[in-house]
Amino acid sequence: MAHLDSVAEVQIDPEGVFKYILIRVSVGAEESEPHRIIVRGTKSAEYHNHIFDKVNPEMQALGLQCKCLGGGKIEHNGAEKKIRVYGESTGYGRADHSIAAEKLRKAYKDYEVVCEDQK
Repeated sequence: MAHLDSVAEVQIDPEGVFKYILIRVSVGAEESEPHRIIVRGTKSAEYHNHIFDKVNPEMQALGLQCKCLGGGKIEHNGAEKKIRVYGESTGYGRADHSIAAEKLRKAYKDYEVVCEDQK
């Protein structure tokens, strides 16, 4: 469990528009196993799977398993303290933006975080 607790719920770039994915990180393959949903997003990823391909080995090194729950885009405006979550991933499908927004609100307490259903 200690490894799972050490995984940050949110890691996104500090500015810009970029792809993000929701990932279920767990100690085992069963749905009942302890798990955590995390948000990862970066401008360096040309495609959503590039994010997963970077995160998955990091989690495996901690003895954890990953499952991508979908993706979208994040517009992060640090100057205005606003984050917008929207869109979808062609490969992984649309993430539940409400979950991503909830995680982002916890990580960025003084930000306005909105999620939109449009592509």
